[in-house]
Amino acid sequence: MKTLEIYNKGCKGRLMKMLRCIATDMDGTLLNSNQKISKENETALKLAQEKGIEIVVATGRSYYEAASVLEDAKIVCPIICVNGAEIRNREGEKVYSNPIPAELAKKVMNKLDEMNYYYELYSNSGTYTRDPQLGLAVLMDLFQSANRDEAVPWIKMEDQAKKRFEESVKVVDDYGLLVDEKAFELYKILVFSKDHEALQKAGLELEDPDLAITSSAFGNIEINYKSAQKGVALEAFVQERGISLAETLAIGDQLNDLSMLEIVGTAVAMGNAAEEVKQIAHYITATNNENGVALAITKYMNLM
Repeated sequence: MKTLEIYNKGCKGRLMKMLRCIATDMDGTLLNSNQKISKENETALKLAQEKGIEIVVATGRSYYEAASVLEDAKIVCPIICVNGAEIRNREGEKVYSNPIPAELAKKVMNKLDEMNYYYELYSNSGTYTRDPQLGLAVLMDLFQSANRDEAVPWIKMEDQAKKRFEESVKVVDDYGLLVDEKAFELYKILVFSKDHEALQKAGLELEDPDLAITSSAFGNIEINYKSAQKGVALEAFVQERGISLAETLAIGDQLNDLSMLEIVGTAVAMGNAAEEVKQIAHYITATNNENGVALAITKYMNLM
């Protein structure tokens, strides 16, 4: 694989003639190992916007986690949050949500408690944990997984994780009381374990026709309502704007990106992407620390 030049996986001429929307994941994709949007990626996204192309971020993060990073780069765009459970417009207003029904959520949580797994709740009122120490360990794992090919100093990664945890995660004693609140919308249950085989088994035991179970990093599974997926949300997003999926390019690196990569006209995998993502992508770009998003966008712009 070439790392500094986007390359075509045997799909010569696959690039669309008309590009009207670009959807990009965040962690391991738009963000580098410092959890920042590089100047190159920022410039490429803004260039696309200047050309009239709709930019949307599609992330497993909550709105507030995603918005703060975009704000630092002065990028203003809609955000598909929490794997598609919520959509926010350019102004940050919620225009769509698809939470897990309360009774189904309780069923899942009871199973997870029986199996003694650590998990967090992502909701309309924030992200919650019952164990802050394990919560910090989850973030460390996510950062390592998103940047597994990079030698990021442990102390630096730990500082980044602590900062994000303190800013975005709330500590509670009882998840059940949250779920029982009428105004509470549960968007995602994030389950974490260092025992990968046990985690896969848990995913199988939790399978339900009303749930979408995927992963954003090695060592976790993400549980959403069945229609709360990036692909479902992206399809609704472009249709509302009169854009076809054939006119859409999506970029990602993990299993929770598959639902959108599988349906767009052009799917781009990061150089650091999971193998399953690379297998279904039309193109593979450079890694998130080599400005792979900017490379993919500017390469496409040169071919328009």
